[in-house]
Amino acid sequence: MVYFCNKFQCMTDLSQLAEKAKKQEKQFKLFFKGLKKNQLRDLDDTIHAIHEEVFEEINCLECANCCRSLGPRITDRDIEKMASALRLKPHEVVATYLRIDEDNDYVFKSMPCPFLMPDNYCSIYENRPKACREYPHTDRKKFFQIHQLTIRNAQTCPAVFEILEQLKAEFES
Repeated sequence: MVYFCNKFQCMTDLSQLAEKAKKQEKQFKLFFKGLKKNQLRDLDDTIHAIHEEVFEEINCLECANCCRSLGPRITDRDIEKMASALRLKPHEVVATYLRIDEDNDYVFKSMPCPFLMPDNYCSIYENRPKACREYPHTDRKKFFQIHQLTIRNAQTCPAVFEILEQLKAEFES
């Protein structure tokens, strides 16, 4: 069974992605470390263009690995929005779905996400947490500030891995 396939690559198991990303981690770190100050000005424009290109080809609904494996930080505003969508009181959302983690943040009690449906759709998509809306962060302004997070996300998200590969190739050419 193929879990992920697009014009860039096909993988029969997302664990292949984690392995590939771990092997490339040192190269990705060296790439960012080697960027010159004048290149940082171009970084946002370049990565945002690559982000758009990659996400034209990748359908997140075929993967949903982030929803299966990453526990987003849930803010008080997120709790309010989820409570409204679920027609629950905020304290009921906390009691039913959330726990406090080691950083004293709310996160889901268990993974995969309790709102991930069998077809990989999110049952609270319009009211999903901010961290989910912003993931994988490759279209964020001042991208360089979060490049370490992006390197880690490459182990989970095929799009992020491809974006980093293309970014590295773009700057090295």
